[in-house]
Amino acid sequence: MKVVLCLLTYNERPCLEQIFPLIPKPSLQAGFNERVAIDGGSTDGTLDYYRQNGVLVIGQSRRGRGDAFLLAFEQVEADAYIFFSPDGNEDVRDLPKFKPLLEKGADLVIASRMMPGSRNEEDAQFLRPRKWANKTLNLFANSFFRKKGPFVTDSINGYRAITRRASQELRLDALDYTIEYQMTIRALKKAMNILEFPTREGPRVAGVSGAPSFPTGVQFLKRLWTEL
Repeated sequence: MKVVLCLLTYNERPCLEQIFPLIPKPSLQAGFNERVAIDGGSTDGTLDYYRQNGVLVIGQSRRGRGDAFLLAFEQVEADAYIFFSPDGNEDVRDLPKFKPLLEKGADLVIASRMMPGSRNEEDAQFLRPRKWANKTLNLFANSFFRKKGPFVTDSINGYRAITRRASQELRLDALDYTIEYQMTIRALKKAMNILEFPTREGPRVAGVSGAPSFPTGVQFLKRLWTEL
């Protein structure tokens, strides 16, 4: 099985300088055969950093996280894709965990921040609005669309892998931050084999998130309504 690691970036040079050296080179032990970057038009030196490190960059003609996913499916030759945002939130040590589950027959593999043994970035806080919102959206997705299989604990997390066959069957078209939610919902609708493993979410190592909480939450509710 050929697995490609897709790095998703937009103006992430400070984060890349810290996270990229931790990413293993493609190998059997790393759990992927190639790595490519899908970039939304960075102007902060991100593209120069990729060139200096020999990473193939596929540039987006339009901004949007969902557009990056769709571009990867369209232009990257692979049997499966791992999507990774090199900003510190996602644990590099989990990269080798995806391929064994894909080879066992999983259509979609999600690194969950919500299941036993995991850690959400907000777990150390008294108020956890993002985590509570995620749990609510998880409940909606499972309640409305799950036909069989275990309860999916983290329907939104972007740290995930999907097979090429599944990506084609799901006919994804979300261009924004709701791409992962749409992917999970449609996989539930089709009773695909969805597997999860616990991950530990860390803080961003530099900069700020490009997804403001309230507007992004509204987008997720609109996506839920559309899928319903």
